[in-house]
Amino acid sequence: MNGPSSSLTRRGFARSSVAGSLLMPGILHELLAAEDSADPLAPRPTHFPAKAQAVIFLFMSGGVSHVDSFDPKPRLETDHGKSVTLDHPETRNRPGYEKLFLKRSPWKSAPRGRSGVEVTDLFPRIAARMDDIALIRSMHTSHSNHYNATLGMHTGSFAFARPSIGAWVSYGLGTTNRDLPSFMVLAPQMPYAGTQVWAADFLPGAHQGTRVVPGAEPIANLARRVPTRRRQELELEALRALNLDHQRARPDDPHLAARIRSFETAFGMQAEVPDALDLSRESEATLDLYGLKRGQVDGFGWQCLVARRLVERGVRFIELIHTGSSGNWDSHGDMADHGRLAPQVDGPIAGLIHDLKGRGLLDSTLLVWTTEFGRTPFNNTAENPGREHHGWAFSSWLCGAGVKSGTVHGATDEHGIQVAEGPVHVHDFHATILHLMGLDHTRLTYRHGGRDYRLTDVHGKVVQEVLA
Repeated sequence: MNGPSSSLTRRGFARSSVAGSLLMPGILHELLAAEDSADPLAPRPTHFPAKAQAVIFLFMSGGVSHVDSFDPKPRLETDHGKSVTLDHPETRNRPGYEKLFLKRSPWKSAPRGRSGVEVTDLFPRIAARMDDIALIRSMHTSHSNHYNATLGMHTGSFAFARPSIGAWVSYGLGTTNRDLPSFMVLAPQMPYAGTQVWAADFLPGAHQGTRVVPGAEPIANLARRVPTRRRQELELEALRALNLDHQRARPDDPHLAARIRSFETAFGMQAEVPDALDLSRESEATLDLYGLKRGQVDGFGWQCLVARRLVERGVRFIELIHTGSSGNWDSHGDMADHGRLAPQVDGPIAGLIHDLKGRGLLDSTLLVWTTEFGRTPFNNTAENPGREHHGWAFSSWLCGAGVKSGTVHGATDEHGIQVAEGPVHVHDFHATILHLMGLDHTRLTYRHGGRDYRLTDVHGKVVQEVLA
């Protein structure tokens, strides 16, 4: 797939259900005759048969400690307080960190389920679902700053703005529901790297993520501000005619093309989004599964249940960002913060897996759980209650469509400091997600600035060991 340098989508626009009902026959004929490029959101064929039709990307912002969650290390208990010599980027030339000491975890671990995968009790309800999960314990990244690592986990670039993985999936596959964005982001607070996390950058603007903020007004200006739907249709019809005249004189302006397309999507969203976010018809049992009270419109449980409803409505890529109700996972000061944050996501994520599985959706939906990096298995004193940033090793997991459940790939050393087996870089992680969506990461390209770009740059290999 190789994108054009500009992208006007009058043909796809005119064929849409909204435009087709509004445009006059003369304008419709002219648009179809003049436009040769495809609608950027029209469904596209995959490179090979896809296992997953949709992705729910669960991002824990701030850096979840691997040794306190999915990669327990008994040797940290026995070697607690022993010194280690490391040239670590987070402690290098840092006053007070000339000596480093191994630090035990406050959480106990045990084998879980039939697979016997050992994890801690930080996430007890997710731990009970380990038979559904493919755990990767050998993740590593190229930066240990929040901004750069978060940018890299989302875009494959650790220094410069590039399209988000959700935008790439939207570009590669299009959408089956034109009344909803193909890429939606449920984020109560702005994450590190800000809107770049869901930006389309040089891809057509129709592929950027639409942010939904839990609360009374999840999307600004969603309510119709004219008396009737017909009145709005007439106004949009006139506006489209003017916009398209303007576009004809500026055929190489991709921003204008995206803006014209956004009016169509916005019109459809006014009817579709309120229904998708309306949980009033969900049963008490379902609300309990996600830890929700009737009428609740916030919390990570709300994000997870809405994600399921968006999958049911054909949204390709849904990201849920957890930043915590009062601070994120960046537990420098005290790992007790992990204990406070974990219950906010543990039940809802386990409930989401259970719900998708019960509805027959897990076979076509890929769940991705990750964070930007891990946390150090050491600190400047063994009794320091916190842990520092650690890009050398961390854990992520996959669940659902095409995934070899109940398995573990890769390993870190006895203290969780370095990857010891089966390293998986962020680029490999992205290549694997795209593969499960039926996309070859080496062929999903877009020409910009005189060269072809891709999510994985010139890197990446599919982690075959986690595939069913």
